[in-house]
Amino acid sequence: MKILANDGIAQAGIDALEAVGYEVITNNVPQDQLESYINENGIDVILVRSATQVRAELIDACPSIKIIGRGGVGMDNIDVDYAREQGLSVINTPAASSHSVAELVFAHFFGMARFLHDSNRNMPLEGESNFKGLKKSYAKGTELLGKTLGIIGFGRIGQETAKIGLGLGMKVVAFDLFIKEQTLSLDFFDGQKVDFNIETVSKEEVLKQADFLSLHVPAQDEYVISDKEIAMMKSGAFLVNAARGGVVNEVALVAALDANKLNGAALDVFEKEPTPEVQLLMNPYLSLTPHIGGATVEAQSRIGTELASQIISIFKEL
Repeated sequence: MKILANDGIAQAGIDALEAVGYEVITNNVPQDQLESYINENGIDVILVRSATQVRAELIDACPSIKIIGRGGVGMDNIDVDYAREQGLSVINTPAASSHSVAELVFAHFFGMARFLHDSNRNMPLEGESNFKGLKKSYAKGTELLGKTLGIIGFGRIGQETAKIGLGLGMKVVAFDLFIKEQTLSLDFFDGQKVDFNIETVSKEEVLKQADFLSLHVPAQDEYVISDKEIAMMKSGAFLVNAARGGVVNEVALVAALDANKLNGAALDVFEKEPTPEVQLLMNPYLSLTPHIGGATVEAQSRIGTELASQIISIFKEL
């Protein structure tokens, strides 16, 4: 079996696949060359992350493909229903990167609460000449302890984010269309465990209560956060979008930051990836990362081994 990991795969996944005799190719083939590459090399499995698109046209043009795998959660870059209608297996790894994304959310929250994203820009420029001035500028940070964490989308990643918030002593309020109640277990290093029961509330209630708001929803036809929703939020709140580009109206977000409605916002995903708008990149109130939510060594290893396990299991049944 030939497996093309077009957006890469961790060595642990390669080792597991090669151990059963499969060939793993990690060439990054450009999208416009993918069809010819797959057909010329007789690829049986294509593994992607968010960069590569696997649409109906590619599926029709590449009859050798039996499995499409997505390393991560969202599969909006794959025509999943169409692929399955053609008899292909479509797999993903919904749980493997959940904690990594949740940790990045809090990296942004901590950074914004203490102005680290701006301080790290200005200290190299002015740290020697204007130390006292910078100290005064950044001396009004805020703690997360005792604040309210709002979560829109209470699936795996939302729940992992909630766990971190609970561990920090935050109140958690969450909204989800399908989950009404969820028990979260916090596991500690010494074997202790504490359970928290979270009952979800309305989206409007989350917006009104949240000091720190995190989004964990799939791609939508409309904005989840736009002018109307921002108007409901507390003045001085912080927002992080580590879900999908297009979930937040970026124009409305910049306007809210410039008007001091929000104290800060963070984006790991953008409406126009991989070329975000310049006004986002230059805004001093924004904390920015280049879509790295699930990009930790640990998460990539889990993704690789989970994909390998699913592929091996599917081919055993064929």
